[in-house]
Amino acid sequence: MTTRGEMWQAEILRLLRQNHAPVKAYQVLATLRKIHGKLAPTTIYRALSALQERGRVHRVESLNAFIACQSRRDKQPSILSICNECGSVEESVAPDLLNDLSNVIGETGFSPKRHVVEVHGTCASCNSRKAQA
Repeated sequence: MTTRGEMWQAEILRLLRQNHAPVKAYQVLATLRKIHGKLAPTTIYRALSALQERGRVHRVESLNAFIACQSRRDKQPSILSICNECGSVEESVAPDLLNDLSNVIGETGFSPKRHVVEVHGTCASCNSRKAQA
């Protein structure tokens, strides 16, 4: 049996997968209100939080927005490449790089709990369009 929370999570995940750019929580709320009517922001935030915990959604910290996980490696720290031109986000996984980062930081006595690696720049498609212009 599916709980209401799981239902919202599935619907939000479906919505995020349909978008190729990060989506803010209030954009998710507005979209779902068009379908379901009255809906509390806390419902959206709880569902997004649960999806993050399960490794199904990433919060793009620098944009205060969310994207569906593109990697098949759930709960694996990701590197997000964010295009400043078109807004697309690509996800990469580099376990060795993130382990090395943890080790370097750990040498200072700091204990990392979560990695957030975001790189802003220009994606291959936008670079290609610029080259053709």
